Amino acid sequence: MPTVNTVSDYINTIAPYETKCDWDNCGILVGDKNREIHKIGFTLDLTSETLKEAVREGVQLVVTHHPVIFHAQKSFTSDSLAFGAVKSGIDVISAHTCLDCADGGVNDVLCEVLGLDEIEKVKSDETVEPMARIGKTDTVSPKELALLVSRKLDTTVRLVDGGKKIEKVAVCGGAGMCFLDDVISQGADAFVTGEIKHNEMLEAKEKGITVIAAGHFETEYPAMNALKQKVQEHFTDTECVLIKQRNPVEYIKE
Repeated sequence: MPTVNTVSDYINTIAPYETKCDWDNCGILVGDKNREIHKIGFTLDLTSETLKEAVREGVQLVVTHHPVIFHAQKSFTSDSLAFGAVKSGIDVISAHTCLDCADGGVNDVLCEVLGLDEIEKVKSDETVEPMARIGKTDTVSPKELALLVSRKLDTTVRLVDGGKKIEKVAVCGGAGMCFLDDVISQGADAFVTGEIKHNEMLEAKEKGITVIAAGHFETEYPAMNALKQKVQEHFTDTECVLIKQRNPVEYIKE
C-alpha cells in the first residue's frame, strides 16, 4: 500500500509542486505523510459536502485542486475544513496551479473536452511554466463556439463577440484573464476561461478577441477525473474514486 508521502511524490512527478505560483499552497496540507492508504478520493474542493462524502466512501486521503489551506493561519479551530478533515481521519493533498501548468493537467484536459487540435503552450511571464493553451478548431462563429463550450461543459456561458470567425482558441481553466495579451500575441481568435470581470470583457471587446466565461468550476472539474485515472494506473493496489461535487453557483433568470 502507498503512503500519503508516496502518493504526493507521484503527483509531484505529474504536476511538479515547484511550478506553482508564489502565492499558492500545494502538496501535503493535512495529515500523516507516513500513513498507508487503501482508498483515495479526488475532487475540486474540500467542502463540508465533499468531506462528508469522503467519510461515507471510506476514503483515507482526499486529493483536491484548490488548497484546503491557502494562507498562513494563527488558529486551527473546529469551524475550519482542515480541522474537520483531521477529526474525520482524512489526509489532504492539494495540487493547484502546478496542475494548471502540467502536461495532461487542467488546461490540456480542457482542450481535449472542447475537441481542440494541434495544442501549443502559451508563453507568458505570469507563471513559472506556461499555463494557458491554444489549439485549432473548425472555423466557427463566436456564438457557435459559445454553444459548443456550453454543451461540452454542461454550463451556462457568457460571451463577448470579438467580431470575427474563429479558428484558434486559447483556454485557461479558472480565472485566466491575466493571460489575455499572451493569447492574443500567439494568434488566438477566442479565449475560453472560467470567470471574467466586467472591465476585462470591455478590454477584450476593444482588442477584437472573443472571450467566453464558462464557469470556474466547470472549466477545472474535468481534470480531477483525469488525475484520478493516472493515480489509479500507478497505484493498482489502491482504490481511487471521484468524489462528486456540485457547483454551488445557480443561474436564475425570470
